[in-house]
Amino acid sequence: MSDTQYRARVSLFRYLVVSGLLLMVGVITITLLSMVTYLDAPTFVSAVMSAEVLFAIKLTAVTTTITTAIAMTLGIPASYALSRYRFPLHSLIDTIIDLPIVLPPLVAGIALLVFFQTPMGVWIEEHVARFVFTQKGIILAQFVPSASFAVRALKAAFDSVDTRMEQVARTLGCNERQAFWKVTFPLARNGLVAGMVMTWARAAGEFGPILMFCGATRFKTEVLPIAIFLNMSVGKVEMALSVTLILVILATGALLAFRKLGGRGYLW
Repeated sequence: MSDTQYRARVSLFRYLVVSGLLLMVGVITITLLSMVTYLDAPTFVSAVMSAEVLFAIKLTAVTTTITTAIAMTLGIPASYALSRYRFPLHSLIDTIIDLPIVLPPLVAGIALLVFFQTPMGVWIEEHVARFVFTQKGIILAQFVPSASFAVRALKAAFDSVDTRMEQVARTLGCNERQAFWKVTFPLARNGLVAGMVMTWARAAGEFGPILMFCGATRFKTEVLPIAIFLNMSVGKVEMALSVTLILVILATGALLAFRKLGGRGYLW
């Protein structure tokens, strides 16, 4: 193969790769811009300031923040264990944690409904707290898929820290707990914060589990995705698009923060 032919093949390959990238970016950009250009500023501001949307924003902020706090509290030790230890059924446990990520979101809602029909679920409803078709249930419906996502993102953060750092700390007198808090946790901090941001954004966008487990009731279980569904179902397109734009802004901000903090791992 001559040098000219080699350069021609390299140029063709690069052209095809870049063309595929530009095509994908173009499709996403045109889709989002069509939504933005459909709305004018007064319509968007009016929708955002309506009582319904303000309720949805507040409920979404509260539930997703609680969900993220719970997911991080449980996710940090779980992800560290998966990252650092090898134990029986490790691969099976790792796979089970990933299941809510790859299964259709509706499955989580259906599974929760079925669980609360079992004797244990009925006992929880009667003696602990009611979750089915309540605002507390929103947190549970967000938690099931978001917790798996949190563990995956946090594990990637711990995987990025060289285990030799912990070994050196132990040779200098630290026990396992001290090595975690003084070495591993600070080094993984940016990745953990990035995982927390993306977990919050993921929880804010959950729709299927909430619809199945909590229902779609205005001014009760109306988080932002439910508000989109309710307004589209009655033909209020401008209102639905305004709420959608709010979610797009939140998602964009979360992604920018994720990249800025050097986040790694699965996004969904």
